[in-house]
Amino acid sequence: MQQEKPKQTDPGTPQAPPTPQADAVPSKDTAKDPTKETSTLIDFMCRLGQAYLASGEQTAQIELLLRRIASAHGIRKSRVVAFPTALFVSVDDGTGERFTLAEGPTTSLRLDQIAGVFTLGAAVQSRELTPQQGLEQLTAILRKQPRFGTLGIIAGHTVLSIGLALVLMPTWNNVLAAGILGTFVGVLKALKQGRGVLAVPLSVVAAVLVSAIVFTAAEHGYMTDPLHALIPPLVTFLPGGVLAMGMVELAYGDMVSGSSRLVNGFIQLVLLAFGLAGGAALAGVGMADLVDNPASIISSPWVPWLGVIVFGIGVNVHFCAPKRSLSWLLLVLIITFAAQRISAGIVGSEFSGFFGTLVAMPLAYLIHLRFRGPPILVTFLPSFWLLVPGALGLISVKQLMSDRAAGVEGLSTAVFVFASIALGTLMGASLYKVITESLGLWQLQVGRVGRYFGRTKTKK
Repeated sequence: MQQEKPKQTDPGTPQAPPTPQADAVPSKDTAKDPTKETSTLIDFMCRLGQAYLASGEQTAQIELLLRRIASAHGIRKSRVVAFPTALFVSVDDGTGERFTLAEGPTTSLRLDQIAGVFTLGAAVQSRELTPQQGLEQLTAILRKQPRFGTLGIIAGHTVLSIGLALVLMPTWNNVLAAGILGTFVGVLKALKQGRGVLAVPLSVVAAVLVSAIVFTAAEHGYMTDPLHALIPPLVTFLPGGVLAMGMVELAYGDMVSGSSRLVNGFIQLVLLAFGLAGGAALAGVGMADLVDNPASIISSPWVPWLGVIVFGIGVNVHFCAPKRSLSWLLLVLIITFAAQRISAGIVGSEFSGFFGTLVAMPLAYLIHLRFRGPPILVTFLPSFWLLVPGALGLISVKQLMSDRAAGVEGLSTAVFVFASIALGTLMGASLYKVITESLGLWQLQVGRVGRYFGRTKTKK
């Protein structure tokens, strides 16, 4: 009994030895596990941030998304600084602060990859996936092959070039030239696949070759407008989205990111202009000799609208939009084009981009958040390419090389175009937020519609 008393009167004594022994092994493991988990989380945040940058997302939004992911996985103190060319991530898991620097992306992503990246980020943020699982899925997304293959890339570029020709200058000669040159550029882009280093040289090479072909054909009597014949096959090289996003970031106060995007976009324009000048020189035509030489225009009022649909189908195939997103993509394009056409007749074409993006941005939010459609950038980026803000800047740089006064005037007009599109983007996002979050009426109504469609699909 005396031997048992210590066990009864001091029950902690017999439990004390096993407790440290039981905790000793887990303590070493738990000292390792948080370290490994934190390292995995930092790695995932860096790679996901690079993927967001390659998608063309705004840097301030990238910082917010990555901080939310860190907070969702138990990291209360995290700092993220994103630039178009670099990413800084710092987390504090309680054992100390860890800092990582990652370089910016060298290539851009297709629309299906953009959708996969944003879906993955949302899944990890909601803890449906662990950072380790996120890394594995992100690797699979980045290595994913084009859904329509190499032939789809070429055919899609041909179709979108024809569609844009129908929108800009609907003449039979321009449409034929857009189809031939669009196929040619599509082949060049297919050969560049997986070689991000060749992205900038490819745009210059394509501009030189396309320019030489167009001006040689014009010299031999092929009746076409050289400027409008050059834009459709080269539209995917025009940095309209980069320039507009740079203006958006400057408006948000991101001076470094906004300035770097603007400089990058302007350099791309200058390189394209030099490529066009080089092609004209090979054809024996001076840039100052460029004149409009339009043929008979297809006067049917439905032709531009057909061009929008053809353009959307081409974008869907060339950039491999996600499955079941074509209808949403076409809807945003048609409504954006309608807003642009109506406003152009009232305020002029220079400011019509404002009204186009003013409609496109809330519509893209609505489709994604209320109807569970594709991510915002998937439906919004094609509207940038349809507005073709970079085309005006490209022509202005060409004018600057031949007529300095006209070029300065053209560049100032281009600045207004980019500013109007950026302002439309900002006000469109703010408009959606005010209506759905502050008033709540439209959000409730749209939510009911979304739930109705959800129940319909479930019943089926």
